[in-house]
Amino acid sequence: MSRTRHTENQFALDLGDDTPVNRAATESPEAVDNSQLLAHPDDTEALLGQWQQAGWIRPLDTGFARLIRELSEEQGDSPQPLVLLLAALTSHQVGRGHVCIDLATLLADAGQTLALPPEEPANTGLSESEVANLQGRYPQELLSRVQLTDCLAALQGSLAVSDGSVPAPLVLNGTRLYLRRFWRYEQRIAEGIQQRLALPSPLADPQSAASQTLSTALSKLFRSTAPVDYQKLACALAARNRFAVITGGPGTGKTTTVVNLLAALQAVAGESPERAGRKYRIRLAAPTGKAAARLNESIGGAVSKLPLADLPGSVKLEDIPTKVTTLHRLLGSRPDTRQFRHHRDNPLLVDILVIDEASMVDVDLMASVFDALPASAQLILLGDKDQLASVDAGAVLGELCQRALDAHYTPDTARWLAAITGAQVPDSLVDNSGQPLDQAVAMLRKSYRFGQDSGIRQLAESVNSSELTSQVLGQIRDAGFDDVIWLNGQTPKPDPDQTLELICHHAITGSPEAFRNAGLGRVVNGEVLPTPVGYRHYLEVIHSCDLTAGSPRAAWDAHAAEVLEAFNDFQVLCALRKGPWGVEGLNQRIAQQLLAEKLIDKTEGWYAGRPVLVTGNDYNLGLMNGDIGITFNVPWDRAANGEPKQTLRVAFPSGDSTGGIRWISPSRLQQLETVYAMTVHKSQGSEFNHTCLVLPDRLSPVLTKELVYTGITRAKDWFSLITGDAQVFKDSVGQQVVRASGLALRLGEQ
Repeated sequence: MSRTRHTENQFALDLGDDTPVNRAATESPEAVDNSQLLAHPDDTEALLGQWQQAGWIRPLDTGFARLIRELSEEQGDSPQPLVLLLAALTSHQVGRGHVCIDLATLLADAGQTLALPPEEPANTGLSESEVANLQGRYPQELLSRVQLTDCLAALQGSLAVSDGSVPAPLVLNGTRLYLRRFWRYEQRIAEGIQQRLALPSPLADPQSAASQTLSTALSKLFRSTAPVDYQKLACALAARNRFAVITGGPGTGKTTTVVNLLAALQAVAGESPERAGRKYRIRLAAPTGKAAARLNESIGGAVSKLPLADLPGSVKLEDIPTKVTTLHRLLGSRPDTRQFRHHRDNPLLVDILVIDEASMVDVDLMASVFDALPASAQLILLGDKDQLASVDAGAVLGELCQRALDAHYTPDTARWLAAITGAQVPDSLVDNSGQPLDQAVAMLRKSYRFGQDSGIRQLAESVNSSELTSQVLGQIRDAGFDDVIWLNGQTPKPDPDQTLELICHHAITGSPEAFRNAGLGRVVNGEVLPTPVGYRHYLEVIHSCDLTAGSPRAAWDAHAAEVLEAFNDFQVLCALRKGPWGVEGLNQRIAQQLLAEKLIDKTEGWYAGRPVLVTGNDYNLGLMNGDIGITFNVPWDRAANGEPKQTLRVAFPSGDSTGGIRWISPSRLQQLETVYAMTVHKSQGSEFNHTCLVLPDRLSPVLTKELVYTGITRAKDWFSLITGDAQVFKDSVGQQVVRASGLALRLGEQ
């Protein structure tokens, strides 16, 4: 069949008046027979074009369906309309974070699976009649008469689809349909894990010299008197495997655990005849600059506390790395390409790679990690399995940790752990049918940051278990916890304007009066905490500066470090980017309130006190995505008469755990945004003394228990909640991120 190539918005115009689609457009939605929309490729393409114009799907999705049709026709194949539809929907799901689309799930509930139409339609300029016509063409209505056998038959009969053994744009694996690229990513990750789990370990025999060295090292590194030290168990388990995962919530000691693990591994290396005393080459990485900086700060202190003199194997301080880099920098980013400098033909020179905040790593980047690792290299993933998944496609850490809560250690693994650590694994964590992956996943179960009476801890645990009891809700409404408040929790549906004003007031002051005892006298770990603060605090620190042009640069650095620390005392987090409840709206409102209270002198452009968030890696400036800086007026330039002249500079932490400051001219900063409010996604890898989570006045698919949990656990000392609708908070906890993927199934089949 000959066919004219259509542009993205011309499908309906170019088809002609006698096509079924054009006839349907003049009829009422009730009169439309949806089956005709899958009768001819032209009809299906026109429908996809309408969905795109309505903002339901992306141009990329319609373009991919068009590509499938063109490739099919070039090969003499007659493209099936159902294949074109499924191709576009698979692409759409990748854009929503899914690795694939499960056809059985799709046909069972297309509306829930696809989240189409979106709850908040895009402002597309469609006429009322065009919008009305779309109401009869929802995906769930279109697919209501389609059977799974229809989908499988159409896909299996298409040259654009394969089982992965031959190149094709789409891959069908069981009932899962993938874009080929993402099928390959998942395959690489699964193969990399399986290959490492299958490698023999010199520690497999608990009586071997290596195992005895490990046992001795762990006994020196861990002095806990608890019946079961889960950090110690995690170290032993990770040391035995070439692939390991250590997961745990905030304050469970993931950094301490991995530092002790690296010291124990270097002790074993020093005693190993095979390595002739050579220590392991170890690299530390994180997905974002902010996460790397945080690990940099924490790992240096942890390494300095290691009892190296007591360890076997002559472990020295320099054997334990303290420098953390981003994964992109480690792998060697190349501009304008997905490819990295390090890959299978140019692997990393590393024996052990540790990746922190692994929940933020998508399938694309994780596949690149496995490509760049030598086959014998050990990979250790750290992260909180309950946090938000990566922004891009996949939820790798979450899938790997699906069975972590109950462990599923085999009796052999339990006996080995007992021999190495001296601790008996609880019977509830032992399973005769444990899978190989289970034997490489360790979960830390004790929080050292939050006490049993901590409201932050209890609220996070309630959210994580999807059980917001009336007792917990009552306590956060009535300041029943020392450290948690729900500022407008007593009003189920507060007035939107009043709530937005409340957010601005809270952002400035921190509302200490709303906390129990006004936040006074709270003692944690023997220290009295300062009362909760808002953004006025850091701006007052800026204004208190008495430095002059003659002051040494070190004094300016110290002042900037003090301001940056003060800014870290409070942060507003949002679920959304756009709208009055999102980052864009709240940043503007908070800035206007700060201006009204004369804490800043303008709200647009650059001004002293403006906090900024870097939104992209800039290797030339040494700035990473997630870095936060504060703008200062400094008298370092000179006017024509030689007098000091005020100029703006943005101060960023050096990010290397030295406490240094980098001063950068605003004109050199390209990818950034004001950060009085940031999204919960952007906050991952960060921690603030006082965190305020803002939830909107209506439920949306992005509002999930993972988002709420992540927002709560960014708080170190104080947490406040403000909602546009109390029910939205409760309903958000009932929604869970479930990303379609086949990784766990692949690993479970090994």
